[in-house]
Amino acid sequence: MSQITKDINRITKTIIGISGKLILYAVIILLLAEGMSRGYAFGHAVFYSTPVEEAPGTDRTIRITEDESDAEVAGDLETSGLVDNALTVRFLIRFYDYEMQPGTYTLNTSMTAREMLQVLDAGPEEAADD
Repeated sequence: MSQITKDINRITKTIIGISGKLILYAVIILLLAEGMSRGYAFGHAVFYSTPVEEAPGTDRTIRITEDESDAEVAGDLETSGLVDNALTVRFLIRFYDYEMQPGTYTLNTSMTAREMLQVLDAGPEEAADD
């Protein structure tokens, strides 16, 4: 192998190595930016939740049984159109330590997720008074 070929191979390896590092750094920056964006959106949904609809909204009835888990309750709320994201509701249940009381509830789409969880935590007696 001639000296020129060795020099070309060395330069090519250097260029490929630098290009690979630049691509890796670009991917890491994009993943961090996406993670920060989604993290902010999730935090905003948790701590500054907005209702699905403006007042007066629509009344929806849900039933919670004794053996239903928090994840199932959150899924029921999402399926019935009362909240946009079941994961946010599950986080709120854990973060604020809500206990879901079995019963039948009438909730409105103009309520925030926290307002709904407060009603579900209080039990069906208070839900009937609202």
